[in-house]
Amino acid sequence: MLITTTATLQDRRVTTYLGLVTGESILGANIFRDVFAGIRDIVGGRAGAYEKVLRDARNMAVEEMIEQARKLGANAVIGVDVDYETVGGTMLMVSVSGTAVQVD
Repeated sequence: MLITTTATLQDRRVTTYLGLVTGESILGANIFRDVFAGIRDIVGGRAGAYEKVLRDARNMAVEEMIEQARKLGANAVIGVDVDYETVGGTMLMVSVSGTAVQVD
């Protein structure tokens, strides 16, 4: 499955537009990670625990979007947008959306 944030694929022609596909993921960052990340931020280090949670949540959301696209018969998703939000102060939501297409 080809995935791109652009509206076109280089050297490929969109033959069929199949519609909007989305994926969402909500993950909680546990209290120990929150405390550790706060300490790391104070001393100037990277918050590795948060980075991992972000990566995991994004990957889960993208996989869900890809699965929807496959069910529609797509071989690509174009115009992909990724959004990050916090929910309830301790939960992280990642949502992705794009247009499922068939390309030659």
